Amino acid sequence: MRKKRALYNPKILCTLSLIVVLLLSLPSFAQSGKSSTQLKKDKQKIENEIANTQKLLKKNESNQKAAVQQAALLRQQIQNREKMITNLNSQIIQMEDEQEQNSQEIKQLEKRLTYMKADYAQVVYNAYRNRRFLDKVTFILAADDFTQMFRRMRYFAIFSRNVREQSERIQKTTAELTKKNEEIVVLKNDKLTALSSKEQEIKSLENDRRKKTQNAEKLKKESQKLNADLKKKQQQRKELDAAIQRAVKEEIAKANAERAKKGAKASSGKSSGGTSTASTSSTKTTSSRNSVTISLTPEEASLNTSFINNKGKLPWPVAKGAKVSDFGNYPHPDVPSVQIENHGIDIMVEAGTPARAVFDGVVTGVMNIMGTTVVMIRHGEYLTVYQNLTSARVKKGDKVSTKQTIGTVAQNASSNTYELHFEIWKNDRYVNPNEWLARK
Repeated sequence: MRKKRALYNPKILCTLSLIVVLLLSLPSFAQSGKSSTQLKKDKQKIENEIANTQKLLKKNESNQKAAVQQAALLRQQIQNREKMITNLNSQIIQMEDEQEQNSQEIKQLEKRLTYMKADYAQVVYNAYRNRRFLDKVTFILAADDFTQMFRRMRYFAIFSRNVREQSERIQKTTAELTKKNEEIVVLKNDKLTALSSKEQEIKSLENDRRKKTQNAEKLKKESQKLNADLKKKQQQRKELDAAIQRAVKEEIAKANAERAKKGAKASSGKSSGGTSTASTSSTKTTSSRNSVTISLTPEEASLNTSFINNKGKLPWPVAKGAKVSDFGNYPHPDVPSVQIENHGIDIMVEAGTPARAVFDGVVTGVMNIMGTTVVMIRHGEYLTVYQNLTSARVKKGDKVSTKQTIGTVAQNASSNTYELHFEIWKNDRYVNPNEWLARK
């Protein structure tokens, strides 16, 4: 009997159960990849995107001119719904893993509690059998000498402590069991909620896909008109791009000329007086062949490095919005006969939405191009362009900070929707904004 109890020593059992729990937890970490907290944060972000896109769809439901934009919004909404379903699946798998983990821990705790109670019962039984010897005062006073009395007192102290500790261990294990069972109940409820949300999202996804199909059929019927409208828009975009490129090159040439002039004056002052200290120093940037580059002051070079270090982390140029036209050259998703050539991205927003700077910089241009206001902000070698504003809240030469409002997004005359066209340039060459903006 003693050997059996020794085998189930509480300390050994505790260590073994901990090892089992750790081993059981490894698959769940490998499978989910993200913590439950991160999954919930991701879910919240996707929910916000879905709500925003849904709002834009509802507002433009009766807008006959916005058929192409509606199709783009529906594509965006479908992607968001698919992300949400994936997120919910991950949460459900993780909850199932946690449930299994907790069930295994409960089994270990129940075993440990059984052995603890058996040991405690044995102690109580032995105490009952020897109760005539356990009259504490009599037993101590009946000692033959002082040494024996001290040993008997010590025995009672150890016996009492062991009984108390065993009782506390039983209570603690019982509390752990209760907590684990409560966690199981919470996880089951959370899982049911997640399953319900998943079912709802699947229904909404099918509904959005049906709307997209109906929209595509409508676009096919109006393909000739849309074709003409899109080609006209593409021509306007080319003119706009050419105007922006001219403005960028002029701004770079002017800046370089001014700095070269300052550098020449500084050199002249040094050679004639010999005591003049260095004035504005500059760092010449390098770039590809046929590209115009700008000379950077040390301050601008530092800003340039900061901008590069934030690649993939820049905030969006609007707080809320849905991307309706992407960067690159590709056939239009709904009218394949039209080839899209977009040097930036187009973001659809609600009326009155402010546009904001994506990084610290200096306003190098506020222009009116083809009836809309365009703001250009320099961040060292890099330039961000914000087109289709009603007006600007900044002027040339102003220093701006990240997320500072620079203007209000204007209405697109051809579609009656509010869209911001956003570009990023390195010197006089455009780059893909998707690589620089933070993922939504």
